Amino acid sequence: MKNSLLNPIKSIAICFILAFNSSCDDQGQSATAEGGMDQKVDNLLTLMTIDEKIGQTIMYNGTWEFTGPVSGDNQWKAEKIKNGQVGAMLNVLTADEIRRTQELAVNNSRLGIPMVFAYDVIHGYKTMLPVPLAQAASWDPEVARLGSEVAAREASAAGLHWTFAPMIDISRDARWGRIMESPGEDPYLASIMAKAWVEGYQGDDLSSPTTIAACAKHFAGYGFAEAGRDYNTVEVSMQTLYNVILPPFKAASDAGVATFMNGFNDLNGVPATGNEFLQRDILKGEWNYDGMMVSDWGSIPEMIFHGYAKDTAQAAAMAMIAGSDMDMEGRVYEKGLKEKIQQGEVSEDLLDDAVRRILKLKFKLGLFDDPYRYSDAQREKEELLSAESLAAARDAARKSIVLLKNESSILPLQKEINSIAVIGQLAAHKDIPLGSWRAQAVPNSAVSLLEGIKGAVTKDTKVAFAKGYTLTTGHRSFGRELTIVEEDKSGFTEAVNLAKSSDVVVLAMGEDCYQSGEGRSQIDVGLKGSQIDLLNELKKVNDNIVVVLMTGRPVAIPEIAADANAILEAWFGGSEAGNAIADVLFGDYNPSGKLPVSFPYHTGQEPLYYSQKSTGRPINRAENVFWTHYTDGPNDALFPFGYGLSYTSFNYENFKVSKEEESISISVDVTNSGDMDGEEVVQLYIQDVAASLVRPIKELKGFEKVWFAAGETKAIKFMLSKDELSFYNEMGELVFEPGEFRISVGSNSRDLNTQSITLN
Repeated sequence: MKNSLLNPIKSIAICFILAFNSSCDDQGQSATAEGGMDQKVDNLLTLMTIDEKIGQTIMYNGTWEFTGPVSGDNQWKAEKIKNGQVGAMLNVLTADEIRRTQELAVNNSRLGIPMVFAYDVIHGYKTMLPVPLAQAASWDPEVARLGSEVAAREASAAGLHWTFAPMIDISRDARWGRIMESPGEDPYLASIMAKAWVEGYQGDDLSSPTTIAACAKHFAGYGFAEAGRDYNTVEVSMQTLYNVILPPFKAASDAGVATFMNGFNDLNGVPATGNEFLQRDILKGEWNYDGMMVSDWGSIPEMIFHGYAKDTAQAAAMAMIAGSDMDMEGRVYEKGLKEKIQQGEVSEDLLDDAVRRILKLKFKLGLFDDPYRYSDAQREKEELLSAESLAAARDAARKSIVLLKNESSILPLQKEINSIAVIGQLAAHKDIPLGSWRAQAVPNSAVSLLEGIKGAVTKDTKVAFAKGYTLTTGHRSFGRELTIVEEDKSGFTEAVNLAKSSDVVVLAMGEDCYQSGEGRSQIDVGLKGSQIDLLNELKKVNDNIVVVLMTGRPVAIPEIAADANAILEAWFGGSEAGNAIADVLFGDYNPSGKLPVSFPYHTGQEPLYYSQKSTGRPINRAENVFWTHYTDGPNDALFPFGYGLSYTSFNYENFKVSKEEESISISVDVTNSGDMDGEEVVQLYIQDVAASLVRPIKELKGFEKVWFAAGETKAIKFMLSKDELSFYNEMGELVFEPGEFRISVGSNSRDLNTQSITLN
């Protein structure tokens, strides 16, 4: 076999145990026969001591370079690995480091069981794709699939086997920092993206050294953290759980995602890590999921802080009983689980089930055939930051950009324009566009907006830069607080003078990338610092202002919406952000993105989402104050879910809804009525008008992203089955209730054509 793995005696013993439906050569074992995997795993389990079984459930963080000497606090960890008492590691990087770490387990432990190596590859490894929320704004599953495929190729080339992505938590609250990792507020769009992300990471063959195992997280409800504050409690109804939170996870499960991760939150009083209802009843029960569940970092002992477990041993018992198969850096299973099994409080059968799931993952990854199959230093050199990956990143970034405003068709700009003032600290920044959760991205490696513009215009166009505002100072690394400079106007004079002498101003506004992400929840989702003040000053001297927003969350920008001529939401676009934005600014790409989240007028509207319920008092009748509203601002979003403009225009005509046996047929003619080719996302929504549980005023149930030549008309058709018109009741049962349904089609969740139909 490839790369002789074990000493001869060990190899022969394991070969004998695993020989069911497989063949072994004279040096080792083969795990290639899929049909015998369960038997091989069971046979291997019979060889394992309880300590070795518990060892498989333990994940350690890599805290030293394994190519160097092991000393001090790390010595015990190395000994645990050599004794076969570590199942997985995270944050061990490079093909060589992972090979040497794997050798500690394979060459020294009694059974030579390989470890699995994991890392947070969220939106790229070296090549950064747009952040996940931005990818969802493409409304294009191919963007998600190709993006995670690029990430998998690079991560696997660096020796990694497993990523903790995709994060598919639905979030309706822009205050929550981790919304940048999510697919947004809608379960249907999130389900489509979840499936695509899983397929991109895992491909058709998990044992291929160019794919990695995906992880659907966080199961479940984490995105509904109270007040948008990370790690906070979650209190939701069963109908919200089943109809809103769970669908993307079910889509990931159906797509064959290799692993799940539970969350830091409690759900209705029970921590997700110790939630038997979520993990055993729903995931491993109703859904018959046969993959592996990993805890989030240290979340098992955190059940003590929740006030749910009294000590480490009880936390270990609760987590194992609930269905948490692997303990990520909690050090709880190794300290307390054996005791609880010996005392009869935890059945060893539950431990066996957990270990069986972990071993099956390793078989599927091909690690029993060759533990070093991913550790190819030469491929690592060739794969990282390849031209192909950078091209994919640029395409994904431009497809994720959303055109929010384009007054007087100021965009696209002409490349032959005489002069452009590029203003704003973010415009010249080469690091912020990489985003948070950036894996091994090279600092300051992104193409800046300024560079993108300079590369797009003709040689005769004058492009000048002024910083204008200073957004952040201080240390920006993960885990450190961000210092905001609120009133720095020292750069205003230079910026105003430049704007005064230029044909057009391209003003970059938004966030530092570390204002979004884990632990970065905010009270206020308006723009920080003196950015709005700068816009006000620039508007006094130049009537042509194009704002490019760089954010990881929805932001409250009513002043920008009122004063800017054009607004592009560019998010944190990754390695090729500047080039992608320039492609859109100058018309090389006609923007096609749509918002996956609602943008508020004000933070006080959060949580804000399109699929609200009517309430009993939805309408202002004769200026009556007693209806559901604010007295100091609007109810609606500034820019609604599904919203996004194009450089062309689309008309919707001949909208028809009809019954066909037990389904509904919907058709609409869409015409590109402008003079530029472009794409439109045709969106389908429903409302169940009267039901046994109050249903939302509209729910996305389908969409098609369609390319149109200028002047072209296409007939767009949808079919809705009874299942798609059904909903989950509070028992988790999918029910269809006859009656009236409102069917709507349009370009966003606000501007819709609607008809009613009754089904018996």
